[in-house]
Amino acid sequence: MKISLINAGKRFNRDWIFRKITQEFISGAAYAITGPNGSGKSTLLQVIGGAMMMSEGNVQYEVGTQKTEVHVDQAFKYISIAAPYLELIEEMTLHEFLQFHKQFKPFLPHYDIPEIINAIGLQAAAQKQIRFYSSGMKQRVKLAQAIFSDVPCVLLDEPCTNLDAAGIALYHKLINDHCNDRLVIVSSNDEQEYSFCKEKISIADFKKS
Repeated sequence: MKISLINAGKRFNRDWIFRKITQEFISGAAYAITGPNGSGKSTLLQVIGGAMMMSEGNVQYEVGTQKTEVHVDQAFKYISIAAPYLELIEEMTLHEFLQFHKQFKPFLPHYDIPEIINAIGLQAAAQKQIRFYSSGMKQRVKLAQAIFSDVPCVLLDEPCTNLDAAGIALYHKLINDHCNDRLVIVSSNDEQEYSFCKEKISIADFKKS
């Protein structure tokens, strides 16, 4: 998959969050969007994913070996995201939630729900409602539903939020095991979250009005 931003800009009222970003994101590579808290990293990530309209410029999506162009309204089919501001359905058990999610985005081939639950170390809590989970357990669920979705692009916004050392190690294992041939974009100001990213984009470079 290839995502292309062309002179992309986003503003709220009269304040430009970023402007004049021209950048290609290509499968098989990992990119980091860096910058301090409140700088607009999450906004840029949502623009890249087609969840937020930009104020100026264009975004283009191409998928498959034939480089088929995809309209922004259909981009969600090819993209998964894990982010602190996305809520889980806490009345469901983990098994129920993953079964529900699977109806909209199939999981990677050869992975069934018990295997996914085992991979994130939550097999003992699989039949508990998610509302009883700790914040770290919930973050593991968010990572699972994003990384195990069978899509070519994975967007990760502050992916180690609420994770302890074991959770951070799990995050890097999931990336290493399942994301090498995909397009991965990480939004973060914490280097341990994007240490594997070869290309870094500082949002501070696009703050011109």
